[in-house]
Amino acid sequence: MDLKSLTIKKVHEGLIKKEFSAKELTNSYFERIKAFDGQIKAFLTLSEDLAFLQAKEIDIQISSGKEIPILAGTPLVLKDNILVEGIRCTAGSKILENYIAPYDATVTKKLKAQGAVILGKTNMDEFAMGSSTENSAFFPTKNPYDLSRVAGGSSGGSAASVANDFSLYGLGSDTGGSIRQPASFCGVVGLKPSYGAVSRYGLIAMASSLDQIGPLAKHTEDAQIIFEVIGGKDPLDSTSVESMVSSFKFQVSELKIGIPKEYFIKGIDKEVEAGVKGAISKFEKAGAKIMEISLPHTEYALPCYYIVVPSEISANLARYDGIKYGFSKIKDDKKDLIDVYFDSRGEGLGDEVRRRVMLGTFTLSAGYYEAYYLRAQKVRNLIKQDFDKAFKIVDVILTPTTPTPAFKIGEKVADPISMYLSDIFTVPVNLAGLPGISLPCGKTKSGLPLGFQLIGKQFQENMILELGKIFETL
Repeated sequence: MDLKSLTIKKVHEGLIKKEFSAKELTNSYFERIKAFDGQIKAFLTLSEDLAFLQAKEIDIQISSGKEIPILAGTPLVLKDNILVEGIRCTAGSKILENYIAPYDATVTKKLKAQGAVILGKTNMDEFAMGSSTENSAFFPTKNPYDLSRVAGGSSGGSAASVANDFSLYGLGSDTGGSIRQPASFCGVVGLKPSYGAVSRYGLIAMASSLDQIGPLAKHTEDAQIIFEVIGGKDPLDSTSVESMVSSFKFQVSELKIGIPKEYFIKGIDKEVEAGVKGAISKFEKAGAKIMEISLPHTEYALPCYYIVVPSEISANLARYDGIKYGFSKIKDDKKDLIDVYFDSRGEGLGDEVRRRVMLGTFTLSAGYYEAYYLRAQKVRNLIKQDFDKAFKIVDVILTPTTPTPAFKIGEKVADPISMYLSDIFTVPVNLAGLPGISLPCGKTKSGLPLGFQLIGKQFQENMILELGKIFETL
């Protein structure tokens, strides 16, 4: 079966016409995973029993003449911080190495209701903290285009799975670029929805005011189908909102596309810059009006992010204490509760997680809260205001997704600041709660994928999705 050419609609039509069964399709994906994932290392857990059971149910529905939903029988993967009842969920950490999810995340429930087939859980940076999947407590995921390079992070496993045809699509989570950056590195489409557009219930929390679940797919249309299924208000997540999905009918010639001058900075890779300018040129030739804009507080986005995020991490990760659940280190000679906390967290959490927990605890501590955390929240508001002003002039904003193509494994792991800089173009979108999508825009001379980012107004995902579909035809 030619997995490379499949889309959600093609799978749907193929199943209805009985060109193949859901079981045959699922089997084809597992065969490919078993043949090649030893090299890529996209998966932490395969859920074969669940997948074949789900596929069998769809085949029964089809043979009995029932109408099936659009995602029925479509094989997908979930980042390993999204709960699937009865399946291991590690969040890429040793502290949750043997944790079995007791319930489904809301997005999982919605996909199961559609009859989607869950192939497994994918690798990620520990607790989603990282930009390369090298911070996984288990192993790094490799880039399908060059095994010596990273797949991006923290949703590197899901991006690599889609890029290497291990799954038709996947879900990731994005706190500061963790869907869009690996999508760019792996040459796929990655959508980070507006904050509140998709329920976070059943997502293992990193930074609750920034985390958002979204799709990774080979085509924008597939990303749109998935988003429309998983989005909407959830009574179990008070930050989620009613689905505001609306269809945008527009001519490219009517569009004003803003190009922020702060995003084409010194140090951006020349091939990335050329690829993004090529995308801008295509829109211009199609009739769009290209306008230079300014987002003046962009330079403060990264330092602001790395105060807000560790602060929320410090609070969210306090629950992993070696007592409630997960890994516990209890020594016979140490009976004090405080020793259990120190030993369990010291051994169960990795370097980057401990670094951020300590940073966050410091910035929230008495005497430093106002100097750091409160000031960062004020800067966050200024960044949001920059976008609000820009959207009074333009309809959509276009930027690079990342400053470089995929870097070598081990290249930045010893230098946290260098690693953090790989999210410099994606972080402001999360701070402002806006939707952003990364789309492929060619390759480097050495064959590495390049991506650009479209940023839309809040809850106008379909605007940037429609524009992404148009770009794919230019």
